[in-house]
Amino acid sequence: MHQPSPAPVRPPSTENPIVRFVQRQGIMVLDGGLATALEARGFDLDDELWSAKILLDAPDAIRAVHLDFLAAGADCIATSTYQATLPGFHKRGLSDVEGVELFRLSVRLAVEARDAFWSEPGNRQGRLRPLVAASVGPYGAFLADGSEYTGRYGIGDGELHAFHRHRWHVLADSQADLLACETIPSRREAGVLLELLRETPGRWAWMSFSCRDGAHLSDGGPIIDVARACDAAPGVAAVGVNCTAPQFISSLIAEVRRGTEKPIIVYPNSGERYDAVHKSWVATQAVIDWEVATVEWYRLGAAAIGGCCRVGPEVISAMRRQLVT
Repeated sequence: MHQPSPAPVRPPSTENPIVRFVQRQGIMVLDGGLATALEARGFDLDDELWSAKILLDAPDAIRAVHLDFLAAGADCIATSTYQATLPGFHKRGLSDVEGVELFRLSVRLAVEARDAFWSEPGNRQGRLRPLVAASVGPYGAFLADGSEYTGRYGIGDGELHAFHRHRWHVLADSQADLLACETIPSRREAGVLLELLRETPGRWAWMSFSCRDGAHLSDGGPIIDVARACDAAPGVAAVGVNCTAPQFISSLIAEVRRGTEKPIIVYPNSGERYDAVHKSWVATQAVIDWEVATVEWYRLGAAAIGGCCRVGPEVISAMRRQLVT
């Protein structure tokens, strides 16, 4: 496999893009679940590639979903590369070159949506120019067996590094404003991603973890430990939590703040439980008032707030009403 240059072509930046944004607006509103919005449009994502499948089948629909979230008030949209990997594309008979082009297409769709949205003068009223984050999912997303919620992979650090490296460098060499490392279940995988971040100086990435409760990662490790590791690493734009039940977010914000002074980012799922066997979300009795919760998370110190799985544009719109006046 061809290994890309370790340094991105984009000019290096010494300024944290999330800090810069929050200093001007006071808060950053993130988007919600891309897959959720695609399913609402009638797409069947029961596939190992999940939302990345739509890069092959209907890329215009991805651009349309990005526009939906921007119209709802998102200040940052994430690309459809969470579950897009070269090994996954190989299973579809695609070459490395074709896989890399799909990574680039995903970023291009998000950038095109952002630029189209921003070209309308009416969309600039009371807004800052939205950012594009290139999504980097965990190894468990490729396995498509729910292990992003356990961290049990059965491979060594070297294999994990090799898995992430090619996609990382392609996305770092793109027009995305920053990278979004999402649903990380363990300190071990976080360490691999931080090593890759050091390979791309001048690039920024947020580090967001999946958690089992109000203090621990999905693999059981304390979140404060990874918060401290991220705090010491250059290029980390924010540290936080995603695809975790909303009832744990307030406690997790407090735990992360104990470990870092970097901006805190939170975008929980709807509170439903993911059934890895049947590959579906199971409803729970927990009910969340998103508007109340959003204000609480902001008051506790979250600088960037949005949603993950099962959270659509209507929730993002409600969040913005509470956060941006």
